Amino acid sequence: MCGIAGFLSADRMPDNRGIVSDMNAALRHRGPDSCGTWIDPDAGVYLGHRRLAIVDISPSGAQPMTSADGRWIICYNGELYNAAELAAELLASGISLRGSSDTEALVECIAQWGFTEALSRLNGMFAIAAWDRSERRLMLARDRLGIKPLYWGEMNGLFVFASELGAMSRHPSWRPTLDREAVALYMRFGYVPAPRSIWQQAHKLEPGCYLSYRQADGVETGCYWSMADVWKTAARNPWRDTPDAAVAMLEDLLRDTVRRQMVSDVPLGGFLSGGIDSSVVVALMQAESMRPVTSFSIGFNEPGYNEAQHAMAVAQHLGTDHHELYVEPSHARDVLPDAIQLYDEPFADSSQIPTYLVSRLARGHVTVALSGDGGDECFAGYERYPLGQQMWEKIGRVPRLIRHGVSETLQAMPESTWDGLARVLPRPVRPSAFGMRVHRLARRARSTTATEIYTGLLSLWRSPDEIVIGAKEPLSVATDPSMERRFPEMLDRMQFIDTVTYLPDDILTKVDRASMGVSLECRVPLLDHRVVEFAWRIPAAMRQRDGRGKWPLREVLHRYVPRALVDRPKMGFGVPIDSWLRGPLKEWAWSLLSPAALQQHEVLQVGPVHAAWEMHQSGEQDLHYPLWTALMLQDWLDRHAGDAA
Repeated sequence: MCGIAGFLSADRMPDNRGIVSDMNAALRHRGPDSCGTWIDPDAGVYLGHRRLAIVDISPSGAQPMTSADGRWIICYNGELYNAAELAAELLASGISLRGSSDTEALVECIAQWGFTEALSRLNGMFAIAAWDRSERRLMLARDRLGIKPLYWGEMNGLFVFASELGAMSRHPSWRPTLDREAVALYMRFGYVPAPRSIWQQAHKLEPGCYLSYRQADGVETGCYWSMADVWKTAARNPWRDTPDAAVAMLEDLLRDTVRRQMVSDVPLGGFLSGGIDSSVVVALMQAESMRPVTSFSIGFNEPGYNEAQHAMAVAQHLGTDHHELYVEPSHARDVLPDAIQLYDEPFADSSQIPTYLVSRLARGHVTVALSGDGGDECFAGYERYPLGQQMWEKIGRVPRLIRHGVSETLQAMPESTWDGLARVLPRPVRPSAFGMRVHRLARRARSTTATEIYTGLLSLWRSPDEIVIGAKEPLSVATDPSMERRFPEMLDRMQFIDTVTYLPDDILTKVDRASMGVSLECRVPLLDHRVVEFAWRIPAAMRQRDGRGKWPLREVLHRYVPRALVDRPKMGFGVPIDSWLRGPLKEWAWSLLSPAALQQHEVLQVGPVHAAWEMHQSGEQDLHYPLWTALMLQDWLDRHAGDAA
């Protein structure tokens, strides 16, 4: 696990060597063990690398690394889990390796089979930069699911790339401008969806894609793997054997995946929340280990947020060496500056706080941790999936004109009036935030498609155009009308949207920044591409049973952990931000969301944000999700105002 950065420039100034070193320095947290650069001033190419040594920690694994034939120079971030098989295949072709690092296997694969052919043979997580000295061409690539980040951009004859935008900003010629359309997307989803970034001139290389750049030709992109192709292949070749056979197949595949990802020359452990996904991973880790696996969890004292006791029960059953930390509001205040500054873009998933804390806890004991991320997207685990299906099943039956009339009628009364009406009900059956629920239902009743229903479930602000000054929200995967035609089944459509947007741009971004911020490598076995491809072959009726998702994954887990320890409602990795914004974080939040603070940057409209703040503080509505989105944007603007042109 590492950090990479570099650039191509028509400027052949001698101080460019110092620039790539500065870019490297910005990534030190990603690779504190060593650093390296490779430059060719005549070609105008400068490559930098920061190393976190995991496998073959000797100098033979240092980067940038040159292929034996001298043609290719690579620097890459990630881990290959089939490096031994690749090395054996190279040896059979007459190519022997000097060491045991996956980097050497990678560069020799590229030299042997070419860049794009080599990509199709890799099993792992990676962001790769490779310079072809023969064609004077730079090649970039990102792993299939987007586990590792890779940004690139062009400006005034400069092509620059890096694992993080912060490294790109170290180049003195890099002076980007704010992308207000990206801000609008951020205000809806809480993250900036790829291929956009918060800067107009910078882009995320999308998962499963590669990029070619030569100064004479410019940028050319392509894909070597895509979720759309996975879905099409699965639709043509669905699982036709019994459900029990599917569970057995999944168990074998997961055990092989976990076994591969436990290879490490440094201490290794696992995150354990007590939920299905992390419990599966840690259970299989323990099954593959001859000694207790080291596991880690985070807990909260606030009711409704704490899963630590469940994690402890699973750990005790499995016999892991378990470590836990209970999070107090003071922890949040203390780590907020560190946790937030890890993100180069506005990022509003508040579980960034416990993710950072559990990563910091783990780093005190291990250098590698396995995580359970990806299970919800692959096996239909989110509660919003059955909710969206049920809503559309009911709403879609009603003629559109009637739905619109009902919607207008429900919204004619303010939310506070609906709340007043609800007070006549006995307290045990009185719904909380009744007015907000009624208005939310009214808005969804106007939806014309099932995709609109699902987009509503994903949205943090309903109308970003009305919040972001001077912005028009562009089309995204989640709002694309063609999704209805391309994915006729609603469950497939929801899972696809999440797998290509929410998973890489929120979940995996959160885990990457939090773990690498403390120099911890985080691996995600459930996102081995073989697991993903198999999961999509499983019919929807098998993924969901009795209104619950992840049936095959649950069945695998029940072979290792008693049902009573893990069969309970999904809780997620949430944080009690709602109460914290009314209490210990209120003063800090107001310093960012006051009218004066909002007017300073002139990005967000004061009125809607202030109204949301007042309603949340009064308890009239729980609006901590949209408020946290505005908070993270304002904090980012404070820290990055000087980066823009």
